[in-house]
Amino acid sequence: MNDVSPVPGTEAEAKLRALLDIMARLRDPVSGCAWDVEQNHASIAPYAIEEAYEVAEAIASGDIGGLRDELGDLLLQVVFHSQMAAEAGTFTFADVAESISAKLIRRHPHIFADAAQRDARGQTIAWEAQKAEERAAKARAGVSALDGVAVTLPALTRAQKLSARAARVGFDWPNLADLFAKLDEEVAELQAEIPTAAPDRLADEMGDLLFVMANLCRKLGLDSEATLRAANAKFIRRFQSVEARLAAEGREPAEASLAEMEAHWAAVKSTETSSRGRD
Repeated sequence: MNDVSPVPGTEAEAKLRALLDIMARLRDPVSGCAWDVEQNHASIAPYAIEEAYEVAEAIASGDIGGLRDELGDLLLQVVFHSQMAAEAGTFTFADVAESISAKLIRRHPHIFADAAQRDARGQTIAWEAQKAEERAAKARAGVSALDGVAVTLPALTRAQKLSARAARVGFDWPNLADLFAKLDEEVAELQAEIPTAAPDRLADEMGDLLFVMANLCRKLGLDSEATLRAANAKFIRRFQSVEARLAAEGREPAEASLAEMEAHWAAVKSTETSSRGRD
């Protein structure tokens, strides 16, 4: 097995130790920060989600300096939770690091043990097989195949992950044709509920439709959340271009007709399409 022991006295180790010490001081019940002392796992849980999104945003925007800062903010959440757990005697930051290290070693036997070397595709297959084995062990212990998909995930992401978990045990549409048929079925059911205007029924059918759309993304190899984020960004870009075109005419969107705004929208879309064609 390869030596994966940390090199003592490294700069990274020293800086991490300093961060852990800072967090411990902030949590000191006598001399610490009142806000930090008052927090618990539940109260700061939303911050971890927020920081993860800010990391993703920095990556999407190509802001490497921002990525460094956002990763620091995300690391702080790990340190914060670990400090509170240490105070409660449940686990420490060292336990967290040990846990993920053990998992990485277990899932990479071609690196840390005697398994044959693999290419990226082979490693992906082996990784999924290892996770499947771990889930099977949990199933034998009475754990559901759907357990472990965090409730706090964005709804589209969670829908895609839940359906992927179900698909791994054979509960899935056999092909895209069946999935599109299901999509048509859900659209028809939503349309049938619209005349009743019953909010609970409309929400139920709309939820079914969105769940099928998340499944369609999965089948097409797309990330549903990233796909929708990209669509949001495209809408913002194009709408702001429409606003700019109207401003050049001395008008605001509220002063333009729908037909005029749609004409500007079509022009913006055409320009973007042409630009992509030249790239």
